[in-house]
Amino acid sequence: MDSVSSYSFCWIGFIFFILVFVSCQPKVKLPNGDEGNGGLFLPDGFEAVVVVDSIGRARHLAVSELGDIYVKLRVPDKEGRGIVGIRDTDQDGKADMVEYFGGYPDQGNYGTGMRIYNGYLYFSTAGEVYRYKMDPDDLLPVGEPELILSDDYKNAEYGYEHIAKPIAFDDKGHIYVPFGSPGDICQELNRKPGSPGMNPCPQLEWHGGIWQFDANKLNQTQKDGKRYATGIRSVVAMDWNVAENELYVVQHGRDDMNKSWPDLFGPWESALLPSEEFFRVEEGTDGGWPYYYYDHLEGKKKLNPEYGGDGVIQGDAHLVEQPLVGFPGHFAPNDLFFYKGDQFPERYKNGAFVAFHGSTIRGPYPQGGYFVAFVPFEKGRPSGSWEVFADGFAGLDTIVNTGDALARPMGIAMGPDGSLYISESVKGKIWRIMYKGNRSDFGQEALSKLEERKNQRTNIKNPDKERDNLETGLIESGAQVYNLYCGTCHQRDGRGDGNRFPPITNSKVVNGRNRPLIELILNGLEGVILVDGVAYNGVMPSHSFLSNAEISSVLTYIRKNFGNNSPSISAIEVGNVRKQIENQ
Repeated sequence: MDSVSSYSFCWIGFIFFILVFVSCQPKVKLPNGDEGNGGLFLPDGFEAVVVVDSIGRARHLAVSELGDIYVKLRVPDKEGRGIVGIRDTDQDGKADMVEYFGGYPDQGNYGTGMRIYNGYLYFSTAGEVYRYKMDPDDLLPVGEPELILSDDYKNAEYGYEHIAKPIAFDDKGHIYVPFGSPGDICQELNRKPGSPGMNPCPQLEWHGGIWQFDANKLNQTQKDGKRYATGIRSVVAMDWNVAENELYVVQHGRDDMNKSWPDLFGPWESALLPSEEFFRVEEGTDGGWPYYYYDHLEGKKKLNPEYGGDGVIQGDAHLVEQPLVGFPGHFAPNDLFFYKGDQFPERYKNGAFVAFHGSTIRGPYPQGGYFVAFVPFEKGRPSGSWEVFADGFAGLDTIVNTGDALARPMGIAMGPDGSLYISESVKGKIWRIMYKGNRSDFGQEALSKLEERKNQRTNIKNPDKERDNLETGLIESGAQVYNLYCGTCHQRDGRGDGNRFPPITNSKVVNGRNRPLIELILNGLEGVILVDGVAYNGVMPSHSFLSNAEISSVLTYIRKNFGNNSPSISAIEVGNVRKQIENQ
């Protein structure tokens, strides 16, 4: 055999050995999923296990190459520790080590960012970005935290509302940090109905955009960075797409279109608009805030009413960045992750997962969001419509008030084996989602059940203007309860009798905090009270004999009538207060 043939034979033999060796290596064994997937509804073939429960109000998270999980808490605990390290030592999917650490200055209570980059654990508070040097062998990092960036609160006279600081990294040593808008829509008087927008908007110099910084330089302030993009109102969901080598974000849209402009937008339009916008962000991108908003129902960017819009006019909206996707309003996108692993079926590769934290201001319609969506991607753009990936976090179908939800999905991260980790912010539960099916068999049939949820679940589907108006039924039943138990004292018009029983018109108590109002119904009231400077001495008996649903309906009725204008109160919230009173 000549030398060339001998060389070729050896090379072929070497390749054959490698292929045999690799094929004989044991596959990474995935742990068993929990019964019922820890409460989640997932596509066929997926399972979920709850890694840990109730670690505190969790925000973003990151997973190391060893599979250790690091979670940023919204606020540090009493000992000043705002980060949780989690390790599964026996590979059963459950946490065996849970360690709290931190001890860094925190200028606010809105901590969120958590990413691993070049051997460092980067995280953020409301006002700062820090990093710890990671220990390759130990769960806890080494040394003291280093300050990368501090917010110098420029132009604080405009306000300081959207202060979350998620973080992302490119492949050239840069870190990207958003500085959100200091108010809602750059009005002369922030959040005052009918107040015009400032034109040009002076806030855009230091707010409403994304800045680029040196990821390794310490003690920077905003002026040390470069404004990379502008016209982006508020970002909590942000990720660097490695496949496209580009930054992507999902923006929180503006608030209260009905409250600010009731002649132009009804409650239904205000519940669905404006869209949460999914942007591809290049240097120089202008997302259009505060001048424009996106209407996903019509697929158009439109002029905001503060700048002369009327729900139809587009103005020069074609000159600003158009979103890749417009999600329904107020879903609250709080994390974005482009899937890079190989465990999931091929259709998920390089696609985008979005965690929707859930709305607060979609009443009188059901609150929306509270699930994780998936957007398939090809060549840097969506290749299909968005779909449900994981639902069931809230623990109930119709969510009347945000506080009713058992869990609100917050952060997304991927483990070294391609598992997806999801955090939630109510009590701090972490799920690990795994694919156990045959990857080659995964298709549309596996998605059909979740497609039905997209069209049926009240937290996901577009509400019907009439049938899904929650207050219609509540107010009708509440009126009956009021007239039976309350109207004889407070009178049918809510003005009281002028002697023993006070009026409930334009009432500070009625429009105040929910819990004291619920307690008043459950416990009753004795003794003299002052209302508008007038003393009343009538006894209000306990109405704890009413059901939670009856109390919910009558309080909602009172809050929507008699000159009052406050959100409805759910039966779940009444039940929670009742339990707390009974346990005292």
